[in-house]
Amino acid sequence: MQRETVIQVPDNLWPVADFFMSGLGGEVNVADEGEMASLITGFMLLYLTVVIFAILAYKFGFAKKLPPLKSLVIYIILIIGTFFLTLIFGLNLPLAESLFIIAVIMGVYRLRLSQERKHNNNKKAEQ
Repeated sequence: MQRETVIQVPDNLWPVADFFMSGLGGEVNVADEGEMASLITGFMLLYLTVVIFAILAYKFGFAKKLPPLKSLVIYIILIIGTFFLTLIFGLNLPLAESLFIIAVIMGVYRLRLSQERKHNNNKKAEQ
């Protein structure tokens, strides 16, 4: 006799996680390949979203000009770190939403900074 294992899916997820996990219902039967595929697909899409927003936040806010090999190491560590963050906190906390807000704020900051530098360079050129 085979015992069916069921994983409970919380119903109070944050919006991005809820969007990716919406087709699962309240439970996932581990023995059913279709339900497990949906669970893994939802998690991987959530992970990909977190990676994209983390890379944007890093690029807009903290990235410096580095040699290509050092940049590659940083991005690999970022990708590995966000996997563990998504695995542990992705469903329970607004991880993707927070990274989206951080990326937008850092993008606006970077845009304003470049406009101000351009404006100051134009003033210096006129003098």
